[in-house]
Amino acid sequence: MKKLLCNSWMLIFLSACVTINVYFPAAAAEKAADRIIEDVWGGGEDKRAPADKGALYQPQSGGVLGQVVEFFIPSAAAAAPNLDISSPAIARIQGTMRKRHGQLAPHYAAGSIGLSSNGELAVRDLKSIALRSRSQVARLVADENRDRGALYREIARANGHPEWEAEIRATFARRWVAKARRGWWYQNRGRWQQK
Repeated sequence: MKKLLCNSWMLIFLSACVTINVYFPAAAAEKAADRIIEDVWGGGEDKRAPADKGALYQPQSGGVLGQVVEFFIPSAAAAAPNLDISSPAIARIQGTMRKRHGQLAPHYAAGSIGLSSNGELAVRDLKSIALRSRSQVARLVADENRDRGALYREIARANGHPEWEAEIRATFARRWVAKARRGWWYQNRGRWQQK
């Protein structure tokens, strides 16, 4: 009877270990956002070695206990936070945004457009845009916002967590502002501020 009770407790313990919560990898999301933003705004090429292409966050070994858990529950490693930004769809969206940035940059500098608090662009000062250019700027902003939305969705989808889209968007919204050039405008709690 004692052996049965001991085995029952062992089963309960092991089944409790199998439940693994996957939390949003905030640090990996910030690194991913920074890489993409630097590529889009800086026009730079991805200088990572091909072997590094893909995962931005790889969990460290958890020591002896981690090895024991991985031995008995191999799915624990698969469920660990890992953010991948190497899908073809992400690369395509990123390339389109990079090409468009050259047309948007003068409008950032002039204060005509700015970074909204939801990770998109907004026309900040319509009067500062020449009448003949207003429709073109509106189209550029709409195209950029469509691509940004697709980017956030695709990053979440590519990582198997569509529920992360809102958190990815919020992370990017903060990182766009953090990476913005001096003099560019951004929204802070509904008010425009210049960096």
